[in-house]
Amino acid sequence: MYDMQRGTSIDTSTDTITRTDFGDIIYPESDGLPMADNTRQFQWILTLYSGLASWYRHDENVFVAGNLFWYPVHGDPRIRTAPDVMLAFGRPKGHRSSYKQWEESGIAPQIVVEILSPGNSAMEMMNKLEWYERYGVEEYYLFDPDSVSFKAWQREGQYLRLIQDANVKSRRMSITFSIVDDSLEVIFPNGATLEGLLEVYDRAEAEKYRADEERERADEERERAKAAKLQAEAEKERAEAEKERADKLAAKLRALGIDPEA
Repeated sequence: MYDMQRGTSIDTSTDTITRTDFGDIIYPESDGLPMADNTRQFQWILTLYSGLASWYRHDENVFVAGNLFWYPVHGDPRIRTAPDVMLAFGRPKGHRSSYKQWEESGIAPQIVVEILSPGNSAMEMMNKLEWYERYGVEEYYLFDPDSVSFKAWQREGQYLRLIQDANVKSRRMSITFSIVDDSLEVIFPNGATLEGLLEVYDRAEAEKYRADEERERADEERERAKAAKLQAEAEKERAEAEKERADKLAAKLRALGIDPEA
């Protein structure tokens, strides 16, 4: 079997499956390997993830993830991969430690995007293509930022077919990919570019950050007001107690014929 993370073949007959003390199979969340081999690859992963996540941010039934383990087979954690970016339509947003397909109504991520790095071999990428083809990916996109080349595969029946067009339109997303001016251009259905969408996303995130800060400040003000009210009530109780003691002492003095005001 091919281990997608390490790019090497492993023998599943000897590779052990780790279990908990209760016998439950452990599905690792990480293997300790870096997300990217270099800064350019890392930047493109973040850019594409952020752009796609921004585009679908209002759709609660599109799950977008980056560098997350995907386990397609229940009971065998050795079969796994962690695409640079993947989208699962029909699955709710939310945090996950990994994407276990049997817990996701059996839905495989329909879209996978990989950013090529110098460390990726031709054999490794061929195995990735076969893996995605086998486990149900509908559209697979591969971008090499060094050579500025882009390849796309879309499913026809049980196979992923290479698309030869200069401009590739996603069937699922209606997003167009093309190489323009030595860079990958991504055009969304409303005509927005990846850069423009990221600017909107950044502004929305900034607004959200400011709103969160305002909310936190308001909460702090409420807490301070509550504390001040409690302190004032405590001071009032202490003053009333002091007055009560003073009144009692004055009464005792008067009973003894002593003027408490003298």
